[in-house]
Amino acid sequence: MAAKLVALTAGLVFGLGLTLSGMIDPARILGFLDVAGVWNPILGVVMASAVAVAAVGFAVARRLPHPLVGSAFHPPGRTAIDVRLVGGAALFGIGWGLVGYCPGPALASLGLGLRPTWLFVGAMMAGMVVAGVAGAAQRRWCPG
Repeated sequence: MAAKLVALTAGLVFGLGLTLSGMIDPARILGFLDVAGVWNPILGVVMASAVAVAAVGFAVARRLPHPLVGSAFHPPGRTAIDVRLVGGAALFGIGWGLVGYCPGPALASLGLGLRPTWLFVGAMMAGMVVAGVAGAAQRRWCPG
């Protein structure tokens, strides 16, 4: 239960940070990506701040024998840069550049009740389902 409360609190703090920094506004994201037009650097400032906070968190975690609310750390199982990773990153970046949303800010902005946001989140969820089904089929028919 403690781990779930920590996860909920972290999610709420993340959503609040996205909201306060204006990152739930797709126009700000698209403004950052529009380097040939009217460039808005705020996303870079937010990202740099997030990297600094994460770096401190990782440095502290490295010194702990186990998480504060868990029995063990769970590092990623795969660390190789492969075609799937690069393709997924490219697809993510294309979608982000087209609509100005990535999953976190999209979920944080659902409370605004804007139809485009709800459509984006619906499409994102459908994509997750399709990816899950495709991954399960691949594991079944192409093991190893």
